Amino acid sequence: MQAIKQLYKIGYGPSSSHTIAPYRLMKLYKEYYPETDHYEITLGGSIALTGKGHATDKIIERALESKDIDFRYVTDIKDNLINVKGYNGNKEYPVWHGKSLGGGAISVEEIHVIDEDEVYKENDFVSIKKYLSVNKCSLLEYVYKYEPDLKEHLNKCIDVIIETVEEGLRNEGVLNEKLNYSYIAKELYEKAESDRDYLMAYSYAACEQNASGRLMVTSPTLGASGIISALVYYLKINKKYDNDLICDFLAVAGVFGNCIKHNASIAGSIGGCQAEIGTACSMASAGLSYLKGYDLESVEYAAEMGVEHFLGLTCDPVLGYVIIPCIERNAIGLLKAIDCSYLAGQLNNVKKNVISFDSVVKTMNYTGKKIAVELRETSLGGLSKEYVEEKA
Repeated sequence: MQAIKQLYKIGYGPSSSHTIAPYRLMKLYKEYYPETDHYEITLGGSIALTGKGHATDKIIERALESKDIDFRYVTDIKDNLINVKGYNGNKEYPVWHGKSLGGGAISVEEIHVIDEDEVYKENDFVSIKKYLSVNKCSLLEYVYKYEPDLKEHLNKCIDVIIETVEEGLRNEGVLNEKLNYSYIAKELYEKAESDRDYLMAYSYAACEQNASGRLMVTSPTLGASGIISALVYYLKINKKYDNDLICDFLAVAGVFGNCIKHNASIAGSIGGCQAEIGTACSMASAGLSYLKGYDLESVEYAAEMGVEHFLGLTCDPVLGYVIIPCIERNAIGLLKAIDCSYLAGQLNNVKKNVISFDSVVKTMNYTGKKIAVELRETSLGGLSKEYVEEKA
């Protein structure tokens, strides 16, 4: 499996696959060919279909520091294609054939990209448990053995998340005119009375920042980042946890996110929203269970439930914006993560879980392939279609 660091990328919203990925790819191209002054960009798949709503064109212009770009959109292919070719007068530079893989990860046929590097030898949770048993070590010891510099990266992520949520709690006015959608995180925060109220406000703050194209942290994607971001802010600000413990929370969460990423998908365009919100819920459930001191079986139980009860969830963003139903869905996923952790702790005292985490991930992968393409981040069906027809 790849590094857990790859699950927590820092970049601009509103979409890890539609903004962070193309931004990174274009920055690389510009680094390789700095004299380029004109670009031809071909976008395919979900990026072609929802790129305008996700501000893909704007983020590419920002990365290349240029508006001298010819865009071409190819909607009849499955892959999230990002091809780029540069020019300087009559001089042509090589074309790069790139893809957005989900969570801000990219691949490029012409060069090596670190995103694809394998770090962990174990590729599923049963193999990880076997390693822990044979080597008599904890889950955290396992993670930090493979990624000794992980905490350094996670501390940077924590700083970004805290700033993101704090800014989000101050926003007022209209977030999106086409959807007639206003910022509400500040109002939720001011009216908050319970922990759940505060957590909901933090989730909205993060998601509204994301929809505004601000600097964010994927967890495992930007479309589902409100769940982990809200918990990190809550643990740091409300519970006064130190960064080391929050890093451990993120590391444990990352193990389960990594297993899903390797054996299924974390991309809405591939597996539907079950791949994004379902994964984020699973990660949060596992991390919370670790903080409560649960044993490994209970942590796995919580992670399994976090995925299981989002199976089949579609990705149908209205008008291609990461707003409806995404923002509300993050808050629901956050509350469900808390409940999954609580339930796992109670149930594991009286029964053993029948369904393993690996089994539910395999089911998630199978289910994602069965979800109709118009319900996988294309805005061709579902809520997006109903909204357009209703407004017609």
